Amino acid sequence: MSKRSKSSHRWLSRQRRDAFSRRAADEGQISRAHFKLEQLDGKFRLLRRGMKVLELGAAPGGWTRYIEDRLEGSLLIVCDSRPVSAGSETVVIDTPYGEEAADLRLESLLDGPELDLVLSDMAPNMSGNRATDQARSMYLADLAAEAAVRWLKPGGDLVVKLFQGQGFDAWVGELRRSFDTVQLIKPQASRSESREVYAVARQFRGLQ
Repeated sequence: MSKRSKSSHRWLSRQRRDAFSRRAADEGQISRAHFKLEQLDGKFRLLRRGMKVLELGAAPGGWTRYIEDRLEGSLLIVCDSRPVSAGSETVVIDTPYGEEAADLRLESLLDGPELDLVLSDMAPNMSGNRATDQARSMYLADLAAEAAVRWLKPGGDLVVKLFQGQGFDAWVGELRRSFDTVQLIKPQASRSESREVYAVARQFRGLQ
């Protein structure tokens, strides 16, 4: 058996200490991310039956399962090139948003801007270079905002994972021009040492 790297040992140790990781394992959840969306939904009442929802960066499916439980019988479309644990009624696009194949598939599923909610938990593969990682995370945030502009109906909502750093404030400022309200929140289930926060934008009013 090959030896684990020091970083792997640190990750495993952190997982064992993390209360939400332990809780996810105990409750049979796919990942600790389940609790982040649960807490966001509890605060903002994001999900309602009958909604049409697009989830970006869905793998491994922690958010997907939560959404399915809340929106039984509604339209849920998820995008990710990695495997997503999803129910039979969920539409899985096994291509990252931003690639032509994903765009074409969405065009075949949606008749223009008719989504009620766009959710993005997309995050880059971290390189360890903070400037590079921040630039990649802001690019993913741009993709989520692009999806909202293209597919949200008036009055729709957007939730995006962000990492605080260069470009963060300007990006949030731009988002405020297209939504009635934008709030930043760090769910309790987010690790305290992480720079991640979530932007919750309500009542899309289009580009200004």
